[in-house]
Amino acid sequence: MRTLKNHVILFDNECPMCYAYTKVFVKTGMLAKDGREAYQEMPQDICPLVDRQRAANEIALINTETGEVTYGIQSLFKIIAHAIPFFKPLFLFGPFIYLMRKFYAFISYNRKVIIPAAVKENTIQPAFKLHYRIAYLLSTWLITAYVLTAYAHLLTDFVPLGNSYREYLICGGQLFFQGAIILFYRKEKLWDYLGNMMTISFAGSLLLLPVLTLVKYLEIQPVFFVLYFLMVAGLMFLEHIRRSKLLKLGWLMSVSWALYRLIVLGLIFSF
Repeated sequence: MRTLKNHVILFDNECPMCYAYTKVFVKTGMLAKDGREAYQEMPQDICPLVDRQRAANEIALINTETGEVTYGIQSLFKIIAHAIPFFKPLFLFGPFIYLMRKFYAFISYNRKVIIPAAVKENTIQPAFKLHYRIAYLLSTWLITAYVLTAYAHLLTDFVPLGNSYREYLICGGQLFFQGAIILFYRKEKLWDYLGNMMTISFAGSLLLLPVLTLVKYLEIQPVFFVLYFLMVAGLMFLEHIRRSKLLKLGWLMSVSWALYRLIVLGLIFSF
C-alpha cells in the first residue's frame, strides 16, 4: 500500500461517515498519520486556495507542497489510485467518473440526514441541494415500500394482505402526513426532518431483510414475523425520538409519527 505523502484531506468532524472513512485512509497507510484534518479546525494558513464552503460540500484534498486542491470524488480517486494503481484506468474512464460524481454528491448532500450528529454553532454547513434531497426521499420511499410489500406476505395470518400498491401508498402517505405537520410546526426544518424520517424507514426495511432471506431456507412460526416486525417498529420509534431531539423538534413529530401508523393499522383492519 503506497502512502500519498504531503497531502491533507479535510473531513467534516460533524459527519460520522466522513470521520470513519478518512480514519481508514490513515490506518491503512493510504495517507500519512498527519494526513487528515477536520475542515472546522483547519488552520487559516494551510492553503489560501481552499474554498471553505466547497470543502464543506465535497471533501477537499490539499497538496501541501504545491497548494493544489481537489474536491469530492476526485479526492478519493487520487488517494485510492496512488495506493492501488490498478484502479487508475477506471478512475480515468469518463462514464464511471460521471456516475460516481453523481453518487458522491447524492450521499454528500444528504449525509446530515443519513447519519445525523449534533451540529456545533458557527461552523460552515454543507449547502442544501433540493434535487438531491428529493431524490433521496423518492429512492428511500421506493426501496422501503418494496421491502415492506415482500414482508407483508409473511404477516397474512394476522394482517390482511391488501393490493400490491398498499405499502407504497402508506409510505408515501406518511411523507405527506408528517410533511404537513412539520410545515405548520417548524417549516424551516421540513427537508431535514423528512430526510431523517425516511432514513429511519429505510433502516427499518433493511432490518427486515435477514428474515426475508432466512424464510427461504428455514421453517419459521408465523408469530415470529409479527414479533420481529413489532421489535423493528419499536427501534424505529426510539430512533425517531433521538433524531427529533437532535433537530430540536420536541415530542410532537414522534407522537404524530406513531399516530399515523395507528391510523393506517386501523384502516387496514377496517377494509
